[in-house]
Amino acid sequence: MSRHPADLPRAEAAVIAAHRFGLGEPDLRTVGSEPLGWLVAQIGPAEPQRGDNLANGAEGVKRFAEFVRDQRGRLANRAANTAMTGEGPMANGASPGMTAGTAAAGGMAAGNVRSTEQQFGEHFRSIVQADVRVRLVTAAMSNRPFNERLAWFWSNHFTVSMAKASARGIVGAFEREAIRPHIGGNFETLLKAAVKHAGMLRYLDNDQSAGPQSAVVRRLARRPRGEGEPGPRLTGLNENLAREVLELHTLGASSEAAGAAGGGRGRAYGGWGGYTQADVTEFARVLTGWRVPLAQMLRTGSAAEPTRFDAGWHDPGTKTVLGKRYREGDSALDEVLADLAHHPSTARFVSFKLARHFVADEPPAELVGALAAAFLKSGGDLPTLYRTLIESPLAWATAPAKLKTPEEFVVSSARLLSLGEQAFARAPDGGIGALGQRVQAAPSPAGWPDRAEDWLGPDAVWKRVEWATRVANLVGRQVDARALARASLGPRLTDETTRQLERAADGPQALALLLLAPEFQRR
Repeated sequence: MSRHPADLPRAEAAVIAAHRFGLGEPDLRTVGSEPLGWLVAQIGPAEPQRGDNLANGAEGVKRFAEFVRDQRGRLANRAANTAMTGEGPMANGASPGMTAGTAAAGGMAAGNVRSTEQQFGEHFRSIVQADVRVRLVTAAMSNRPFNERLAWFWSNHFTVSMAKASARGIVGAFEREAIRPHIGGNFETLLKAAVKHAGMLRYLDNDQSAGPQSAVVRRLARRPRGEGEPGPRLTGLNENLAREVLELHTLGASSEAAGAAGGGRGRAYGGWGGYTQADVTEFARVLTGWRVPLAQMLRTGSAAEPTRFDAGWHDPGTKTVLGKRYREGDSALDEVLADLAHHPSTARFVSFKLARHFVADEPPAELVGALAAAFLKSGGDLPTLYRTLIESPLAWATAPAKLKTPEEFVVSSARLLSLGEQAFARAPDGGIGALGQRVQAAPSPAGWPDRAEDWLGPDAVWKRVEWATRVANLVGRQVDARALARASLGPRLTDETTRQLERAADGPQALALLLLAPEFQRR
């Protein structure tokens, strides 16, 4: 049943506000007498994350440049040693013609792969652990959990993942610099910040994209090829960023463009895109020149703002995207992104994803339509979008329809038990990775899935049982799970779960049952 939150009993509205829109509360009294007002008060930019060893984007990129430099030195030394023994270049794990820099950045072949990966992981360990821990501790301790959930939503929408080596050490900075400051503003501003951040440019390979007619490609084409030089040379576009901005960040999947790419991941959200493969190519031309100059950092050791527009890599001439012509140069990107941000397909796609995240795997079409209308009427004003969501009776159906992801499960458990930083003291991710969701390491640019079917496999369910049992054995004797269930779940607590808690043999068993109860697993 759907009713406006003001028409719901306060306890029912409080449990929905705390668990569906927030990240759970140990006591529903935290929500106060006006659950809707509690949510509205949290709308705005995310609070800055505070922690030790938090690197900014420039420092993360510099750390990657340092690894490449050091690895080049190691490879050069190995090459010299193997030349003396007559074993040849293949002993280094490099193919004929591969430069030391290529091998360092891209990994090496059999024999040295494991050691290189270990070195790479160790090089970034302090940054990665600090980024993961501060994300989770911030969420576990926040007094603005609805705001934190919005930050999570947008970080997943604009995924940058450390599962890809080129983004290692910069994912946390991307969230802090491109996402969190802008979630309380306008979608256009958020989109521009995300696309132009060094983390996104590196994650989706735009610093390897050169215009086919750019100065750098023409210069390389004129240079004589050396014997054994690997091919092909840098000759043109990389369409990764252009495709994902259109398909995953703005318009949604277009059947023609997705088919041309052999993909179609976004089609689960609906065929709203309305763009073609030609639009992807033209947008990729617009994006040429937006780079992270790693080679310059290697030469100078600079840790200045890493994103640059390099005219020498930009494809000259006008470009046509969605039927509109754009002049060459650095200003074209902002113009295209502005047009995409205000496109009706973007409004529908973003609205669908927001409704899916908060309300139901298959959200009501009426709710999606209302969100899209608010998006367009307000010019992409995000606070207006959030208020439209939380003021809709369709978002306050009393039955919990969303299954918590592993990250949501662990963080809401930490909040339930008021563990704070303690929950992430031993392992920075609190065991989330063992549940199948590596924090800040989504498997693709599409981000982590947001539907129950993706998290309900038998193995996934059993891992939740194991995790809950471990936590319960650690802290179950110090808490009253029965009282906690009543305080946190209120009217959502069912008679069946109440009976199970009463029959529990001891505190740890009672807490494990509470953490695994359907009322707590869903929101």
